Amino acid sequence: MSLNRRDFVTRSAATAAGAALVGGTAIAAATPAAAAGPDDARGKGKSKKQAFTVMGTTDLHGRVLNWDYFTDAVYADKAHNEVGLAKISTLAKQVREEKGWDRTLLIDAGDTIQGTQLTYYYARIEPIATEADTAPEHPMALAMNTMEYTAAALGNHEFNYGIDTLRAYEEQLDFPLLGANALNAKNDKPAFPPYVIRKIKLPGGPAVKVGILGLTNPGIAIWDKANVSGKMTFPGIVETARIWVPKVKAAGADVIVVACHSGMDEATSYGDQLPWAENASVALAEQVPGVDAVLVGHAHKEIPQRLVVNKQTGRTVVLSEPLCWGQRLTCFDFEVEFDQGAWKVVSLSSRVLNSNTVPEDPEIVDLMTDQHKKVVAYVNQVIGTSKIALSIADAPFKDVPIIDLIGRVQADVVREALAGGQYAKLPVLAQAAPFNRTALIPAGQVKLRDAAGLYIYENTLEARILTGAQIKDYLEFSARYYAQVAPGAPIDRAALTNAGNTPDYNYDSVYGVSYDIDIAQPAGSRIVNLSFEGKPIDPTAQFVLAVNNYRANGGGNFPHVAAATKVWANSDEIRNAMISWVKARGVIDPADFATESWRLVRAGQPVF
Repeated sequence: MSLNRRDFVTRSAATAAGAALVGGTAIAAATPAAAAGPDDARGKGKSKKQAFTVMGTTDLHGRVLNWDYFTDAVYADKAHNEVGLAKISTLAKQVREEKGWDRTLLIDAGDTIQGTQLTYYYARIEPIATEADTAPEHPMALAMNTMEYTAAALGNHEFNYGIDTLRAYEEQLDFPLLGANALNAKNDKPAFPPYVIRKIKLPGGPAVKVGILGLTNPGIAIWDKANVSGKMTFPGIVETARIWVPKVKAAGADVIVVACHSGMDEATSYGDQLPWAENASVALAEQVPGVDAVLVGHAHKEIPQRLVVNKQTGRTVVLSEPLCWGQRLTCFDFEVEFDQGAWKVVSLSSRVLNSNTVPEDPEIVDLMTDQHKKVVAYVNQVIGTSKIALSIADAPFKDVPIIDLIGRVQADVVREALAGGQYAKLPVLAQAAPFNRTALIPAGQVKLRDAAGLYIYENTLEARILTGAQIKDYLEFSARYYAQVAPGAPIDRAALTNAGNTPDYNYDSVYGVSYDIDIAQPAGSRIVNLSFEGKPIDPTAQFVLAVNNYRANGGGNFPHVAAATKVWANSDEIRNAMISWVKARGVIDPADFATESWRLVRAGQPVF
């Protein structure tokens, strides 16, 4: 394909895609089509029912091959899942071959260009955002173009590398990146195409016009503040859908599918910092008339089908979220008939297909050969040695050296940056979270991928001023991560953490202070024996907190930090600071940085 993104904004094209897989619970979901046009004069009676399918992926996060660049091995998990677009391509081809390539569409709900060292490499090491004519092709663009995607919504992680990188990626795509609520801050107009309409030719009437509306997450304004502030704004999903769904219908769409980078109805991680919900797909289905199906993203969950009744029309909307990383492919199975000059949806269901049931598509594997080899060589660079193996497995339950390493690196970077300045004499603390429960730094040689596997996000580092009292509040908020367990009750590790659906990445420990977390107490009253340098912490004393930009901008809704005075910030990833730290020292020795600074207790007695 040679069409660029502007072609998709201005015109529709016949799609090359294939039809419906029958599955899930079919519902009657007849939806009035747009007003009859000249092509509708051929018939006013009912046609024979016809079927087509809209396939969908979400949260691919840079997975093309079934490969884990952090372990340099085939991807493996306990559930025997497999990942990557090469797997999805095989599934999509099977659907297309079975039903006909002209009866399917393939769309995505966002978060494509961040998440693996493959995509990091082409954002930072050999970047696609360059003026050179020899700029490399982004691996996700190469794979998705080859798979003939119809459209993709913007995800929040699309903005992690800055707008220039995102625009360079967009220019490489043969399909539009959609974002009705990604607005130009100067004029409040969409900065990306809000929607696209594709035609599917079916017997018995004119082509069915499928409108695809893209919506992204309002939280981008918080999570990527440094990249978007003053440039773009991100209003609410429901509010934006109310504006654009009628416009898509007025443009002639017979069917409307929303690709929505927003979870079903989970709690909002940024609290009331924004007036719009983070996870609003269910609210969209309930409150905005005219939507037939919603491809849900962002939450990294597998939900084959969820049925939601629109409160205004009483019609049922079908929602589906395929598991992230290319582990699942959603199929929305439509059945329509041409009746009284218009196409009407008479049945609609959804289900997911599992990518571990098929081999990788050799066409996609072959496309990736050169880029894959280049990135494998990059991640296998030796950066130092470690005296002992350091595992993160127990990090949710006790202070472990590998988390202390993150804290030490961050504290050292900030301390060096502030040296000789106004804040040089303030003590430096550092937050860290267990991002990846499988991270391991081996004894002996340490490779770049070991550090990358420990710090899997492209977070950068900031320094904020907090008082001792605010540090305690911060830790109390973090300790909500644990379930309350009465003295004497059995401890179930599986049920102890992630209370209230708090993800691991929103559980922070603070390096540089000592404290106990009493899980016998209710959330908000758990931090005891909080001390600094062996003495109870002074509530009025000032500290510098080394903190990642996600947390500093309000991610996770931790108290105080977003409003705290910022005294320093860096544009380089924390991961790179860790790599440089190890290279400079040559040897990782826990004796240099590991301290048992916190522990879980119950009524004063250690839990572990």
